[in-house]
Amino acid sequence: MKIIALGGGLDSGEDKIEGMMRELSEETGAQNIRNIKPFGVYEEYRPWHKPGFDVQHMISYCYTCDISKELGIPNMELYETKNGMKAKWINIHEAIKHNTATMATSDKKGMSIERETFLLKLIAESID
Repeated sequence: MKIIALGGGLDSGEDKIEGMMRELSEETGAQNIRNIKPFGVYEEYRPWHKPGFDVQHMISYCYTCDISKELGIPNMELYETKNGMKAKWINIHEAIKHNTATMATSDKKGMSIERETFLLKLIAESID
């Protein structure tokens, strides 16, 4: 089963691959992560609403990999569980449809959904 890690950040001194594996495991409970391959880099500038800053520069390193079909127990951060995040297997086209509808109708969509939907569309094109 191929999936892509689309979120998270690197800890101080952490290698990109190690960070991807940690985030994937924390957010989804993924087990037996293997066959990791670079997929691409997504760079963006976002408005930043913290004192003393106007813009956030974010670089996302994206990978594909294989994992076990059965997910373990995720270890999400409190804000992630408060936002209703949970790991769930879903058809990639259903995920794109859901995200597209959310972007069109919700003012509380968050900023990462645009990046994630763009990447999901690229992945769908490469497997169709």
